[in-house]
Amino acid sequence: MRRYFGRKLAIYALTFVVAVTLNWLIPRFMPGDPVLRMLTRTSVSNPEAIAPMRAYYENVFGLDVPLWKQYLKYWVELFQGNLGVSVWLFPAPVADVIVDAVPYTLALLLPSILLSWWAGNKVGALAARRKWLDNTALPVSYALTATPYMWLGILLAWGLGIVAGLFPVAGGYSFEMRPEWSWAFVGSLAQHWFLPFLSLFLVAFGGWAIGMRNLIIYELEADYANYLAALGAPRRLIRRYAFRNALLPQLTGLALQLGVLVAGALVTEIVFAYPGLGHLILQAIQNQDFFLLQGVFLFIVIGVLAANFLIDIVYVLVDPRTRTGMQGAT
Repeated sequence: MRRYFGRKLAIYALTFVVAVTLNWLIPRFMPGDPVLRMLTRTSVSNPEAIAPMRAYYENVFGLDVPLWKQYLKYWVELFQGNLGVSVWLFPAPVADVIVDAVPYTLALLLPSILLSWWAGNKVGALAARRKWLDNTALPVSYALTATPYMWLGILLAWGLGIVAGLFPVAGGYSFEMRPEWSWAFVGSLAQHWFLPFLSLFLVAFGGWAIGMRNLIIYELEADYANYLAALGAPRRLIRRYAFRNALLPQLTGLALQLGVLVAGALVTEIVFAYPGLGHLILQAIQNQDFFLLQGVFLFIVIGVLAANFLIDIVYVLVDPRTRTGMQGAT
């Protein structure tokens, strides 16, 4: 088992290095100059002041050295927890800006991923053995999983927000309120959270339901299921074994779909002007804020890699074949 997790850690470490390197390179291929952006924002009227101000901003952003030195400095400061200074919210540190937005994104991602996976598996398993549910849930699931996140978000905002007036369609809380620990503020947070959450939940739910329904049908026709039925085993017991075996591919699918789910959450945040990491990415692109863009992508990379590693651990715990294979390898 140590050898197995050692190989996994080595793979994740290599992936992290490659992802961080690309994360550092991609913003630098973007058109525009963050220093020129800062100079334009200050509206300097004296031409003689432009040169010293440019030198100052290049020094602050670390752009006054060759690219290879910038890359090495980026790694050194990364391990020190310094992600640089934001151009958009100058002189706020990038880490502080991200910390303020992370709770909103996590509040969308964690419930939508976990609840959609659980509910989709349950409904898919029921649809595989109840024809009336299969005839209704399957078409709905196909429609949901084929719907882009942002399109469904726009439909929900229009139907439940603008037409019905049940939920707000923009922001993380009421613009008339300030963040505080009160029931009124928590209620406002929940109202603004519901539509983005529902958009993510419904699209992911459809995919999990379809996958589990097909897997259950396959498992119920497998040799072990027919053998148990021939021995007179209760139908409920056979279905329980089929559900357990069908969960394993769904667990693997969860790891593979994490990147898609995170991307969907970021797009959904933009649709609803939700103040999470997706909103930061949009603002960073519009304001040519390389450093904020790097910081957000870095957080996403670390989060996805950590979640995949946790799923690998869970897979070993729930699948005895994996443990048996590791013991045979040793």
